[in-house]
This record gives sequence, C-alpha cells and structure tokens, in this order.
Amino acid sequence: MRRPIIHSWLLLCVALCAASASVPAPAQLKTRNVVLIVSDGLRWQEVFTGADRSLLDDPKGGMWESAASLKKRFWDDDPAARRRLLMPFMWDVIAKQGQLFGNQEVGSIAQVTNGVAYSYPGYNEMLTGHPDPRIDRTDIDGNNYGPNPNVTVFEWLNGRPGLKGRSAVFGSWTWFTDVFNESRSHLDLRVGSRLPPTDKPTPRRALLERLYRTTTGQEEGEVPDSFVQARLLDYLKTNHPRALFVGYGETDDWGHAGRYDLILEAVHHLDLFVHELWVTMQSMPEYRDKTTFIITTDHGRGSGLVDWKEHGIEEKGSENIWIATIGPDTPPLGERHGPPAVAQAQIAATVAALLGQDYRSAVPLAAAPLPVLSGN
Repeated sequence: MRRPIIHSWLLLCVALCAASASVPAPAQLKTRNVVLIVSDGLRWQEVFTGADRSLLDDPKGGMWESAASLKKRFWDDDPAARRRLLMPFMWDVIAKQGQLFGNQEVGSIAQVTNGVAYSYPGYNEMLTGHPDPRIDRTDIDGNNYGPNPNVTVFEWLNGRPGLKGRSAVFGSWTWFTDVFNESRSHLDLRVGSRLPPTDKPTPRRALLERLYRTTTGQEEGEVPDSFVQARLLDYLKTNHPRALFVGYGETDDWGHAGRYDLILEAVHHLDLFVHELWVTMQSMPEYRDKTTFIITTDHGRGSGLVDWKEHGIEEKGSENIWIATIGPDTPPLGERHGPPAVAQAQIAATVAALLGQDYRSAVPLAAAPLPVLSGN
C-alpha cells in the first residue's frame, strides 16, 4: 500500500509557526503588489547545485544535444559557479537581495505536506494554505479532480476592499481553470491555449493567435512558456494587477519526456523570464520598489538515472521543493542554512500578508506565513 510522504516533524514545525507568527500591519509594509511564480516540477537539485553530471554523462539523460555542448554552457566543477551558469538572475540578484529555502545540502528543508506530490494537490496546497484529502488521493489522477472546492488566496483577495478586480492568473497549463475554479472565482485567467476576446485587433494579436493555433503543445491545450511570457508582458502594459500568478510548465513537461537537455534549457529560460518580468515591473511606477516576488515549484521529482523523470509518492524526494523571495519587505538573508523548515502550505498566507491581509482569519486551516517578512 502506498504511504503518504507527510513528515510529522514538518507538520509540527508548521503548527509551531502558525502559533507564533503574526501578520505585520499594513502600515509597516512597503509591498503593494505580489507575484507568485511557479516552475512546475523543477527540482531543488538544479536550483541549488546546477546541472546534474550523472544525467549529462549517461544516455539515460535522454539528450539529443551533445553532452560536450551542454557542459560548455552549464558545467563547472564548483557547484556555486555551476548553478549560476544555469540561473544567473537567481544567484546574482535574488540570492543577494532576497532569500532562498530548500537546499537540503545545507540543512534547509522545504516540502509539500499534501502527501502525493502531484501538480493539482500542490497548487491547491500553496494557493489555499492547506492540503485537502478530497484532492490528495492516490487512487485517482489528482490532476483531473475537477473544479477546486476550496477558495484560493487569489479568489479571496479578489473580494477584499481595494483589491477587487486586481488579481490575474497566467499559465501554460490548461487545468489552472479548475485549480482556480474559474466559473466560481471569476478571476481573470489567461491560461493554456485560450486567447481572450478583444475588440481591438492588432498585427501582434494576429501573430499570437496564429502561433497559438499552429504550435503543437506537449499536452492538449498547453502552450510553451515563451507564449505565456509574451502574453503577460503585453498585459502589463495596459493592466496593473496587484496579485499576479504566473505558472510555467516546461520544466515538468521535459522531465516527463525524459529530456534532461531540455530541462536545462527550460530552467535557463525560466531564469530569463523571471529577470525580464522583474526588470519590466521595476521600470513601472506602479510596481517599482513595492513589489515582492515569490518563486517556487508545485512538487519535486525523484533522483538517480531513472526516477528524475517522474514524481509522486513512489519517487523518493518528490516531496522536496524550494522557495525563493525578493522584495522590499524581505531581509536579504540569501541562501538559508538549517532551520526553520518551511512548507508549501505557508505560501498562501504569505501572499496575503504581503498585501496587509490576514488570510488565516478567513481560512483557519491555512498555515502561517513564511518567515520572510521584516520582523518575523
């Protein structure tokens, strides 16, 4: 019988954090906008140690690009240099101005608590602040659960005074329509291969529509991450959401396809997209010096020459994730070593707290905010 990967000591840690954490008063915070960015299925190993040599050298890495070419771009014997080659913005900027959790090699633990380590349960946990046994089941494909019965923090924020209509969701994965329960939440969702209707056709819009119609997705209804990025940057020119979700999917897609070379490409592009989004928003008066990014993943993956392709309770290590933050209310502590352990469930309350809102007053099951705010 399959056993959930829930650790009692981690749940105890979360419970203790819940008992002691407090939400700073709105007047104490400089943050006015929050962006939650998720790279689906990206392992902590690549984030903190860069390219995995065993997968570069072994045919089981499934690479079409030569190992020599990849090593020239992404390999260095020093793990600190290697991870910077793969994710320069993460290590040149976020690691110096923000915080990173999840490098198990230095005793930093970040994990899911949903017990299944699949996408829908992971998104539900991070967006609602708690796992849900109705969704976290091993006898069904949790990704096909249907509309989420839980109210996400984005839906909740969308109904708060001063924040109504100020939330938006972008992503490559078509199932975000269920995760965010589009029909109930009425959030502005720009996900999958759907393009919203417009009364103002432009040549760029026509080009995007053609690319959406004629590009083959890895899964039905999905689009490449570059499409998500293009649509998002266009949106920001005319819309200024205060709570923004962005979900990139290629790091998971290429993992399931067994293409380690393309995982590395996708991670490098992810870092570029986050950098581009940060620079774009810092150039806008609505966002400059008052925006916090939270960057994470929905689940981990297995390790070794086979299990790196998959995730779930049968692939040991799939419960391990990583979380990075950068913003005006996050002290620049860099890569965290040792305790405190953190959980995916703490993200929802963190998003709300950064906007001066107490999500846990409405959802008592939600875990306390992450210890990344000034004063915590």
